[in-house]
Amino acid sequence: MEKRQLFVSNSQESIRIFEKDWMEALSKTHFTVPLFIYLPVVGCCIWFSERHWSSVGLFLGGLLVWTLTEYILHRFVFHWVLPGRWGARIHFIIHGIHHDYPNDRLRLVMPPAVSIPLAFLFFSGYRWLLGTPTVYPFFAGLVFGYLCYDMIHYALHHLNLKHPLLQRLKHHHMLHHFQQPDKGFGVSCPFWDFIFKTTFVLHKKSSP
Repeated sequence: MEKRQLFVSNSQESIRIFEKDWMEALSKTHFTVPLFIYLPVVGCCIWFSERHWSSVGLFLGGLLVWTLTEYILHRFVFHWVLPGRWGARIHFIIHGIHHDYPNDRLRLVMPPAVSIPLAFLFFSGYRWLLGTPTVYPFFAGLVFGYLCYDMIHYALHHLNLKHPLLQRLKHHHMLHHFQQPDKGFGVSCPFWDFIFKTTFVLHKKSSP
């Protein structure tokens, strides 16, 4: 597990992480870009789904599977630090930069250069497991869950949230960022933190 970070910037500006301009450009993404890319994917998958109540169940199943996928990726991929200088470098590019620069508006959502190949990989895997047309409503739910995650993550960092549920999610995520980065891996859905016992250890103040 990674060590707790010692540096956190309050700047909303992006730091440069690649020497080549094209690589640097691909590493930055406005938070609305996933909506333009993946809402049509959700729509197409729903269009190709069978008009049956089972499709609703598959959509909800895909949504649930996304919440687990989000947890697994965040805990075991984003927070996995390989040994050595290159391991630290790779971790910084993948996720460490977000912990050091949490207010960077252009590095809050996964860039399409990464998310699109992953989407093809996930679709191919679930098509092999579920077959067609079963995969379509399931994948629609999975991708919709991903979009919810991206939008919620952006909101937690940059919006003044009033709804009690969103405020609780923000509190949960800020604890992960600034107090216990080895806990609280669920961003849009903290449910799996309770299941896998990665909830925060909060110390009560002793009475005088």
